[in-house]
Amino acid sequence: MTTALLSNAAIDALHRTLALQGQAFQAAPFPSLADRRRDLKALRLALQRWQDPLARAMSEDFGRRSESECKMLDVLGPALQIDHALAHLRRWMRSERRGVDWMFLGNRARVVYQPKGVVGVIAAWNFPVVESVGPLVTAIAAGNRVMIKMSEFSPRCTEVLRRMLAEVFAADQVAVFDGGVEIGRAFAGLPLDHVVFTGSPAVGREIMRAASVNLTPVTLELGGKSPAIVGRSAAMGTVARSIAHGKLFNSGQACVAPDYALVPPERIAEFVAATVREFHRMVPDPVQDPHYTSMASERHADRVRELLVDAVAKGASVTSCGAGDGGRIIPLQIVTGVSPQMRIMQEELFNPILPVLACDSIDEAVAFVTARPRPLALYYYGNDSGEARRLTRDVPAGGMTINDWAWHVFQCDLPFGGSGNSGMGSWRGPEGFRALSHAKSVFTVRRWFPIHLFRPPYGSHIQQLIMKQFLGHGAAGHAELTAGAPSEPPPVQKQGPAR
Repeated sequence: MTTALLSNAAIDALHRTLALQGQAFQAAPFPSLADRRRDLKALRLALQRWQDPLARAMSEDFGRRSESECKMLDVLGPALQIDHALAHLRRWMRSERRGVDWMFLGNRARVVYQPKGVVGVIAAWNFPVVESVGPLVTAIAAGNRVMIKMSEFSPRCTEVLRRMLAEVFAADQVAVFDGGVEIGRAFAGLPLDHVVFTGSPAVGREIMRAASVNLTPVTLELGGKSPAIVGRSAAMGTVARSIAHGKLFNSGQACVAPDYALVPPERIAEFVAATVREFHRMVPDPVQDPHYTSMASERHADRVRELLVDAVAKGASVTSCGAGDGGRIIPLQIVTGVSPQMRIMQEELFNPILPVLACDSIDEAVAFVTARPRPLALYYYGNDSGEARRLTRDVPAGGMTINDWAWHVFQCDLPFGGSGNSGMGSWRGPEGFRALSHAKSVFTVRRWFPIHLFRPPYGSHIQQLIMKQFLGHGAAGHAELTAGAPSEPPPVQKQGPAR
């Protein structure tokens, strides 16, 4: 069968599944609390049973990925998210009473959180389970049906995930798809009720453009250059240990990895030496250590080398934490003497390169970060509460961790999402539940309430009293607006032909 025929068949399958899930949603538009809890518990048990096959599949897709890291983030993360949802779901589902305007006192206003319908999830390759099952958890908690599009770079993980989810859910509730760019474009263009996408800002724009044809709302978890700001009060050993871990975790192939560090100029040498030392303490031999992750492909590895060549050609110095294997195993590379013209400062890195720039004050750090596209994450190291407050208040970022990296992402009750170039919306926590629900306004008029007073014929005495009560007299304001204006319009001047 030709590629075109395969692609057409896959696109047809997308439309059939959407129709199937849409019909199932119409038949049961508001799953009960018991139904949602049952489904979440079944998914939790499946993650526990399938943790080893999932970790092996992710490692094989990468070439070599730490199976411990696979379980720690991709399996444990969604499992904890389920536990949190189970603990709070009753409260999330409860309708909320809202205030009633004074002139309607005695009536009732509330917000009911309804399921949206069919939610589409487009997952990235770097954390394929957490970025597919994570939104799935929230979507199920909100009562939705879910279609998942996995990355073409995660074929083994996709197959294992498809088998795992098929044990728990029928195709009219959850379905998994794979495929390349054409299938992804077709998926984003489906008339879904919501789309959750994780990936780069460039692809996020394409997803948003495709979804806009159907006015489909989107949640975008993108990326950006997340800064690590080191204050003078910071303990350098703590800083180096944290940032080294942030860059070796998944070999820096994480949207919230520290992208670059801003360090006081007199502490840069100390910072570099400490970071090299802490990297070697955690990973003495990256080539032989099975817990050190390779770059996901030759293309990604080649890009690391190209970025370093570009930086050195423009005057930078590189301190390497090891030679690697000459292929896809690349240890941490610390770059100093960095200038804005270098590619490492113009592109999101998503790899084990760490640019280090001199930064003399918190004012300089704020100016530097805010002059650039908004980051997905912001990190501050130091014991100066004033600096921490300043960064928290004045620097827009998706989220922030103080004195470590990324732990705000693991807090199930916190939203996680970007702003501007780094994304929009969140699929985690109570904010995620609301994003994947429709907040329906419900106003109940009591039988005894004189609502007829607001109907024609207009101009009744009670209507005039109401308008006077809430708007006051308009004559004075009108007089002020018209003061000094001529009582009659000026005479019309005849004009000649237009030039």
